[in-house]
Amino acid sequence: MLTKAQKSQHIEESKKLIKDSKFLTFIDFSGTAVEDIKKLRLALREVGAKMKVFKKKLLRVALKDIGIDFNPEQFDLQLGTIFSDKDISEIAGPVYKFSKGLKDAQFKILGSYDLSAKNFLDAEAVKKIGQLPSREVLLGQLVGMLASPIRMFLYVLDQKSKQTVENK
Repeated sequence: MLTKAQKSQHIEESKKLIKDSKFLTFIDFSGTAVEDIKKLRLALREVGAKMKVFKKKLLRVALKDIGIDFNPEQFDLQLGTIFSDKDISEIAGPVYKFSKGLKDAQFKILGSYDLSAKNFLDAEAVKKIGQLPSREVLLGQLVGMLASPIRMFLYVLDQKSKQTVENK
């Protein structure tokens, strides 16, 4: 049981993390081994995010104090919160890969809250974003798609020039 001072300290810490974040991603980590959670925290640290576990009621109070109308008590499970100042696409990928890498754990992505737009993304939307390739891969695919017709046109011109040389 936390004392009143500890509770206020947790609320202040969560307020500071929320103010420094763009997205809050919620996960259920019940049944997940401590070593696996450490791996997740390490992967999140590499992309500049933090995972913290606060009591849902204290997190609700911190969100309300900041002026955000979202109730994390709607989740009945063990709630872990990922605080990130990056875009959701940069956080959803590592979290999704981590959830796919676990065999028997009951790890679940519950959703994400966009602090700037003040809307909630459900678990399916976060999973779909996590399945997308990285930005660099998508840009490479786009360049390949744009270059393909040009390459084919140059091939046709090359073949035509060879035919005209052979016909002479």
